[in-house]
Amino acid sequence: MFKPLTTLPLIALLALGTAAQAQDDAEAGAEADAAQEQADTTPGLDMGQEVQEDPSYIKETYGDWQLQCFRSEAEEDPCQMYQLLREEAGNPVAEFSLFKLPGDSEAVAGATIVVPLGTLLPQGLKIAVDDGRAKAYTYSFCSMVGCFARIGLTQGDIDAFKAGAEAVLTIIPAQAPNERVIIKASLDGFTKAYENVSVAPN
Repeated sequence: MFKPLTTLPLIALLALGTAAQAQDDAEAGAEADAAQEQADTTPGLDMGQEVQEDPSYIKETYGDWQLQCFRSEAEEDPCQMYQLLREEAGNPVAEFSLFKLPGDSEAVAGATIVVPLGTLLPQGLKIAVDDGRAKAYTYSFCSMVGCFARIGLTQGDIDAFKAGAEAVLTIIPAQAPNERVIIKASLDGFTKAYENVSVAPN
């Protein structure tokens, strides 16, 4: 088992430092002279690079939801609702983003939910609001970031989110198919964020 250096007695650390100090001083002086000579002949100056602007930014925060916008050439930047979901210990475990859809289709909004790799995909993702009945959704694909579910939401789903306190997401771990992992998304601020979210382009 790895033991950190701090487990050594302090006196031993001091002894090691004292023994090496004289040699270090001599070597440091020689290295400084060599470095100065090299600097005189080859400056090796860092000329810098232009910093690329972050393509996304947080425009507003409504309760536990953020309005995440993306820089564009359009008159108004497109924005989606976003919430980083955490487990009980506070570690990030999933992401929930949502946007409105155009037209008069059954789905009035779309959402992308990212869950950890190692999720049992055939079991799908289940979402319920508070103690309501859950809906099951399939996963679309996985990448190095995680596994993605791209889902459609009806007006009834949106109304339930607006009226509820939390969305309850259930996933099944691949290594423990008999267990369930519950991830909760707060719905505090959902209504106000939804009022300001963009409609996705066709």
